[in-house]
Amino acid sequence: MDFDVVVIGSGFGGAISACRLAEAGYKVLVLERGRRWDKHSYPRKPGDMWLWSHDAPEKCHGWLDLRVFPHMSVAAGAAVGGGSLIYANISCEAPPSAFENQWPPEITYNELKPHYDTVAKFMNVQKVPANQWTERMRLMKEGAEKIGAGDRFRQVDLAVSFDKDWTYAQTDPHNENKSNRFINAQGVEQGTCVHLGNCDIGCDVDAKNTLDRNYIPWAEKHGAQMRALHLVTNVEPVAGGYKVSYDQLKDGTRVAGSQTARIVVIAAGSLGSTELLLRCREITRGLPDVSPFLGRNWSSNGDFLTPALYSHRDVSPSRGPTITCAIDFLDRSVAGQSFWVQDGGLPNLLGDFVNSGDLSSGATGKLIIEALKHMLHDVEPFRNVMPWFGQGVDAGNGVLRLKKPLLSNTPALHLDWDVTDSRPAVEALVDMHLKLSHATGGLPVVPPTWSLLQDLVTPHPLGGCNMGSSRDTGVVNHAGEVFGYKNLYVCDGAVVPRAVGVNPSRTIGAIAERTAQIIKTEAR
Repeated sequence: MDFDVVVIGSGFGGAISACRLAEAGYKVLVLERGRRWDKHSYPRKPGDMWLWSHDAPEKCHGWLDLRVFPHMSVAAGAAVGGGSLIYANISCEAPPSAFENQWPPEITYNELKPHYDTVAKFMNVQKVPANQWTERMRLMKEGAEKIGAGDRFRQVDLAVSFDKDWTYAQTDPHNENKSNRFINAQGVEQGTCVHLGNCDIGCDVDAKNTLDRNYIPWAEKHGAQMRALHLVTNVEPVAGGYKVSYDQLKDGTRVAGSQTARIVVIAAGSLGSTELLLRCREITRGLPDVSPFLGRNWSSNGDFLTPALYSHRDVSPSRGPTITCAIDFLDRSVAGQSFWVQDGGLPNLLGDFVNSGDLSSGATGKLIIEALKHMLHDVEPFRNVMPWFGQGVDAGNGVLRLKKPLLSNTPALHLDWDVTDSRPAVEALVDMHLKLSHATGGLPVVPPTWSLLQDLVTPHPLGGCNMGSSRDTGVVNHAGEVFGYKNLYVCDGAVVPRAVGVNPSRTIGAIAERTAQIIKTEAR
């Protein structure tokens, strides 16, 4: 074998698996389809490489993979560090109730708790300091109190580095020079947060504790190889392990290659891992015996955003970390649904993009643009807009499969998504957004993509390679090992068998810590 372990993908599952196995002395190779990014190369202008193209990734490999399916669009990261580069920094535990059903009996909150703690410590999670509350945080707390839910308001842990002495009161507070440089626990230089609001499009001062600043460099310091722009095309058993084939994306072309390893960890995300296994089962036939459960029970994790206009209030959603706090209704006390509300944020660049129309793509995109333009009329872009956000426990009944599009013989990933069973969860969250908006003097605008088209968008896809107790109820066991294939693991959001109702990154990270621990003790 060329390596002890090949890890496919470098998001929360892949980065953590690679780190812990390299740390234990395994010879590890990480194959990542995306490129490396830093503050000097983050996309900023409309013409920059924002999007990943599935049709021509060798020419267009931006860091956002936006997949549009009927009634559901999914946003995923395509970069060294995966989704950590585009997520809103939230690092939270799922409530114990999230593990009460659909998981294998080995997976409980108490089982994951020590791993939750490990992820939090390694990623140096923190809450916004008391002297740095944003206007959105104050609005959230006010809203909770006015509807009688003040005790449900709470700050959330963020994978962000703060300087406790920084304040809004200082002169020119958002000047990048006000960020203090430091060396983190993994030996990587970072800066402290000056509330620039660009968390989702790349932090300009390196305050965001993304995986390429902790787990990945620590893995590399322990010998792991990271190969960016390597798109895996097949996995197949060979004597002693597995052969992993890929296309290297180089100079606008694809160069085929392969490596072998005794252990393979697939960590390409909910869509990526599911699609790779589907192709290996049905097209390349490299893994023909993968469970028939593959692709089932996919969840959007109930994400929804409702913007509200505050004509006489400065909300400033483009200042501060993108999300900072939540109002917790996870106990199903409202309409029998489990969800929480968060303070969404918007990058500084979004106003310019909206006014130029550069975000428009198809009928759905045009509806979004027109709705936002209507809200921005005669006001400074987004200054008076509160993006009420949140997640909930949806029905988790989506099905991912390969399907030939019209006018093409090449099968592509397709999502069968029927919102009927998830509508009560979505509507409970929307209704709470409306209630909070009205209680605080806002004018909410439910996006026409939902009210007219019943379309949703999620940055938190879960499932597709679900954990189960057998191949009749899942694709992998409690350790993430694929049923019927020894030493072949899936380790990312694809294994999560149901919506958790909160931002899932730390849950995925905890599962990865646990899987790596099991591999070290059992995969010999």
